[in-house]
Amino acid sequence: MVGMYRQRIPWIDYLGLFAAYIGVYAELIIRVFIYLIPDQIREWGRKRVIRIYHYYISTKTTEGMTDAVQKCRNIYEICEAFGYKAEEHLLRTEDNFVLCLHRITHPSKKQTKKRGVVYCHHGLMTNSELWVAVNEPERNLPFVMVDNGYDVWLGNNRGNKYSRKHVVYKPKDEEFWNFSLDDMAMFDIPNTVDYILHETGEKELSYIGFSQGTAQAFASLSINNSLNDKVKIFIALAPAFTPKGFSNHLVDYLVKANPKIMYNLFGMRCLLPSVAFWQNICYPPIFVKIVDFFLKLLFDWDLKNISPNQKLCGYAHLYSFSSVKSCVHWLQIIRNCTFQLYDDDLALITGFTSRHYQVPLFPTSNIKCPILLLWGGKDTLINMEYMQSALPPQAQEIEIEHYEHLDFLWANDLKEQVIPKVLKALAD
Repeated sequence: MVGMYRQRIPWIDYLGLFAAYIGVYAELIIRVFIYLIPDQIREWGRKRVIRIYHYYISTKTTEGMTDAVQKCRNIYEICEAFGYKAEEHLLRTEDNFVLCLHRITHPSKKQTKKRGVVYCHHGLMTNSELWVAVNEPERNLPFVMVDNGYDVWLGNNRGNKYSRKHVVYKPKDEEFWNFSLDDMAMFDIPNTVDYILHETGEKELSYIGFSQGTAQAFASLSINNSLNDKVKIFIALAPAFTPKGFSNHLVDYLVKANPKIMYNLFGMRCLLPSVAFWQNICYPPIFVKIVDFFLKLLFDWDLKNISPNQKLCGYAHLYSFSSVKSCVHWLQIIRNCTFQLYDDDLALITGFTSRHYQVPLFPTSNIKCPILLLWGGKDTLINMEYMQSALPPQAQEIEIEHYEHLDFLWANDLKEQVIPKVLKALAD
């Protein structure tokens, strides 16, 4: 009976999968070849590439704290460069992941007015550095909130740079990477909220999410009634709910037709771990060009609202580890145009459906806490019409017409467009 639900993968999917395999293995061969090159020759080649780049493409000009932030190895060094401090806190989730939280403080400034606790959470394949990788402190939302008297905490997802620890499994084990948005919603978010409230002695906090950090909160608040009583307000920056898909038509077709392609390519493991290798090898301005190219290819983002200097320091801290399963979950959401739980029955997602089989949706209309959506008019990942229909009536929304996705972290006019709106929402 199970066979009746299966469907043969169309030939064009096989063709796309074959092309993807070629790309993956070509990247592996090139990476191994570069790794085997003696250090002296590799360094000579790097210097030649840098010289050619600046001669033909761009002259080297950096401003403010760009170089300092770009060269920082972790969030502790970034905060220290601006005179702030990132305290490290560890918590154990109910399913035995060890998560790292960062509490941002300014040792030289004594806060006389306590305005409350703020918990910020990053997006897909990133970590807490994303929030503070800014070359101007007045555009750095966590620093501005600290200066305004807020107790600011930055969360980290399981599996990323700061939360690569499990009580039982190791990162080399497939079981370690067997998690999706469901697990982050059921464990990471509520367990983190409880830890922060316990440490601060407060009864509630304000939550600020970016991209997937908003999706995790939407999901968690929808299935955990008691969590709503602990969140004073939920501020969603560039909210991720049901993305429309990819701007590249071939990529969009392949992932919508068969999300399982990701498992065929990468297995049940960490997604794109080789990014860290290429980031270390590439000259930073060239790495910026590469990231810009792929963001344009996949999402049609022009990224004109972010300065070249901000890209230099921001992109250096953009990537972090996550699971292939989390990405597959997003591809299922995109394919079905619904904000749903992970579909475990991979035999059915690419074949015929059954009247007896329905993937549950996150009941986001059940969310009780106040919600503010800040979204960009040029963000191709936003499906505001669906989001408005699925969220409760207390959800408010503000559109910034010229903003794309990453602008909510790094735009040139962040201190005029985003930060005042966030501070007002926190104070109300």
